[in-house]
Amino acid sequence: MPQVSLTVNGKRHTVEVETRTLLVELLREKLGLTGTHVGCDTSQCGACVVHVDGTSVKSCTFLAVQADGASVTTIEGLAAADGTLHPMQAAFREHHALQCGFCTPGMVMSAIDLVNSHKERMSEAEIRHGLEGNLCRCTGYHNIVKAVAAAQEVMHGRAQAAE
Repeated sequence: MPQVSLTVNGKRHTVEVETRTLLVELLREKLGLTGTHVGCDTSQCGACVVHVDGTSVKSCTFLAVQADGASVTTIEGLAAADGTLHPMQAAFREHHALQCGFCTPGMVMSAIDLVNSHKERMSEAEIRHGLEGNLCRCTGYHNIVKAVAAAQEVMHGRAQAAE
C-alpha cells in the first residue's frame, strides 16, 4: 500500500492508504477528524469540504494520494490554539447560520475560500452563487448569507457594516 505524507491542521502525518481511499476517509477513519462530514458521496452536497493547499475541495471525491505532500485544513483546524474562533465560525454563531449543524463544517470551509478569493465586497447574490455547491436542508440560507457578509468585513479588515 502506498504511503501518503501530508500536513493536517499544522501537524505532519504519514499514513498507509489503499490507492482508492478518499481524503474524507483518511481524515475521518485514519486521523479521527470527524468534523468533515460525508453527506452524499457524489460531490453534490458540500458537507465534506476541506482546504487543500488553501483551496476548498470536496474530500468525498478527492483521493487521499492526491493530497500527498499537501497541507490540509479541516474545520477542526480553524480555531486558534486558545479556542478563539475563526471570523467565519464566529459569524456563523453570531448570525444563527446553523441549525442541525450537519452542513456547517463544509459550508464554513467553502465560505472562507469564497471570501478569500474575492477581495472586493460581495453582494448577497454573489455570496449565494458562490455557495451553490453546498446544500443546507434547514436554514433557507438567509442567515448563512448574512454570516458570510459579516465575516468578509472582518476577514478583509473593513469596519463592520451596519445592519
